[in-house]
Parts: sequence; structure tokens; C-alpha cells
Amino acid sequence: MELAKLDLRLMSRALQLAQGASAAGEVPVGALIYDPRAKTIIAEAANAPIASHDPTAHAEISAIRAAASTLGNYRLGGLWLYVTLEPCAMCAGAIAHARIERLIFGASDPKGGAVISGTRFFDQSTCHWQPEVTAGILADDGAALLKTFFKARRKS
Repeated sequence: MELAKLDLRLMSRALQLAQGASAAGEVPVGALIYDPRAKTIIAEAANAPIASHDPTAHAEISAIRAAASTLGNYRLGGLWLYVTLEPCAMCAGAIAHARIERLIFGASDPKGGAVISGTRFFDQSTCHWQPEVTAGILADDGAALLKTFFKARRKS
């Protein structure tokens, strides 16, 4: 499958996960880990800090944990992470530590993002691993989901 089509298909799945997070009252962010060699999704997750009482339960962290557990290895080299929103500094750190090969994200996050916004984590001299980054895949869809979620929150 052509890379652009694959990115759209997998980001669509991540958006479905984000919708599930929204329905559960969590900030709508979804993530998945994909193995391009096996052509399979290894792990999926959605934001769940509220339900899990865990401030680190961002979709990216949960997907990384699930993939590492499934594979029996904390290094996830060769794997790709799809996430609907630009990762924060905490998640960027986890991505670097896991050695994710490729990061694909949707909407940018000028306030909390740390990949192309804010601290630009992977550009820091202290960062020991830099994934290939593809930004903006279905960004409008991810941004709309977030805007709808927060607009509804402000009304209540």
C-alpha cells in the first residue's frame, strides 16, 4: 500500500480511538503503534488520565506501554506511532526512549506540543533519539474533534 494511503488509513483509526476517548469524557486523543514489516497494528490506546487516575495516561504513553508489553521489549525500533495530536514533552521523551522509528501526528498543538511547537524536543542536543516525523495527517479532523470537545466543556 502506498505510504500516503497507509498514513490516512491508520490516522483514521487513531481518530476513531480519539472519538472513544471523547465519549468517555477524556480529551479526544488516540494513538496506535504499527509494525510496517509485519503490516500490523501492535497496540492501540486513547487518552485516559481521568479514568485511570494517572496523569501519564496519554494515548501515546499507553500505546507505547502496550506495545512494549506485547513485544516483551521496551525498545520499539522499527515501529511507527500514529497520534491525532502533536505529542507533549512527556510523550516526546517516551517516544525517544522507546526508539520509535517514525512519528506521524495529526493536529499541531501550539500550546502543549513539543515536536514542531514549543520546546521542539527532538531538536534538543540532549535528545538521544529522533524519529522521522510526519505532521498534519488528517489534522483538520483531529482539530475539529478537539474544538467540539472543549466547546461542549465550556458550555457545561
